[in-house]
Amino acid sequence: MAAPSPGPREVLACSPEAGRRAAAASSSSRRGLLWRLRDKQSRLGLFEISPGHELHGLMCMMQAGLWAATQVAMDHPPTGPPSEEDFSEVLTQVHEGFELGTLAGPAFTRLRRSLGLAEEDYQAALGPGGPYLQFLSTSKSKASFFLSHDQRFFLKTQRRQEVQALLAHLPRYMRHLQRHPHSLLARLLGVHSLRVAQGKKSVFYPAGRISERYDIKGCEVSRWVEPAPEGSSVVLVLKDLNFQGKTIDLGSQRSWFLRQMELDTAFLRELNVLDYSLLMAFQGLHEDERGLGSSLVFRMARSVQGTPSPEELRAQNRRLLPDAPNALHILDGPEQRYFLGLVDLATVYGLRKRLEHLWKTLRYPGRTFSTVSPTRYARRLCQWVEAHTE
Repeated sequence: MAAPSPGPREVLACSPEAGRRAAAASSSSRRGLLWRLRDKQSRLGLFEISPGHELHGLMCMMQAGLWAATQVAMDHPPTGPPSEEDFSEVLTQVHEGFELGTLAGPAFTRLRRSLGLAEEDYQAALGPGGPYLQFLSTSKSKASFFLSHDQRFFLKTQRRQEVQALLAHLPRYMRHLQRHPHSLLARLLGVHSLRVAQGKKSVFYPAGRISERYDIKGCEVSRWVEPAPEGSSVVLVLKDLNFQGKTIDLGSQRSWFLRQMELDTAFLRELNVLDYSLLMAFQGLHEDERGLGSSLVFRMARSVQGTPSPEELRAQNRRLLPDAPNALHILDGPEQRYFLGLVDLATVYGLRKRLEHLWKTLRYPGRTFSTVSPTRYARRLCQWVEAHTE
């Protein structure tokens, strides 16, 4: 996808070879034989993009481009207060055989910094230090899904219109995260365009011991996926109808979760957005991880301004976070750990979706489907969550 051009500036990209050496140096000390064996065993539903894979060429371009783009953010970090230019800047880096554009780079650099994410770690994960993993998806959007080699970051291709909507809402999105640091919204850490083949970056997903995955929209039409055969190591992303008769046991975390769903879906309703999903993954807790007496250490995340007052804590709907990677999207119930997040936040209820709503109303009388007004969509998803949690 070609990047839009409100005055892009071109720079010569840093050497991918330098990136490969730097990433390899930072990861070699961590990837021993036992780590590799454990890592291979945990990749259910994931496929390594090795040489010969149909997406290997695209992956190599993405890794080289993202490594160089992050290097620019490290060499020239934004200073001073945020400005409108942070959200409109387009940086085009010329590589051998392709160009990678970085959209709103300074704004996303500030966002990553506010989340405590070191640029060096971000660069090592997305750069050429190891192959990406292809994520097996049941989405109808024809998008491509990837995980970084360390399974910390989730990447997804998106259509031009979706990206334009996302960037238009980016200032409000960042203000919402500042007001509600423990929001369930997926943390979008960067947006890029690749001229040879499309490449967009988005975030969310856990690693290891995952037993079930679900994509929930709160409706029934086209919301069934044929499960993988019994005994298969693949864990497909299932949908609403596959979850019938099941519940999420959150225990004392339920009230926080319901409130945060209300806050986040109200924000998306204000943006006139619909068709987003509650992405869920389940992981059984070991015996020593259960209950308040577990070995899991809890911490209270602090805002970038410091420790908030009790009144601010209530308004922001904060909670105790587990001391684990991706903690903002983790809730521990009595028996299971749940990875929960709202994803696909860029579909606007415009003329095309309104016409689709009319057509589906005639096509599926008396049935629920995804294309409804943002107000109804938000209310219905919150009702689904309330009915399926305990």
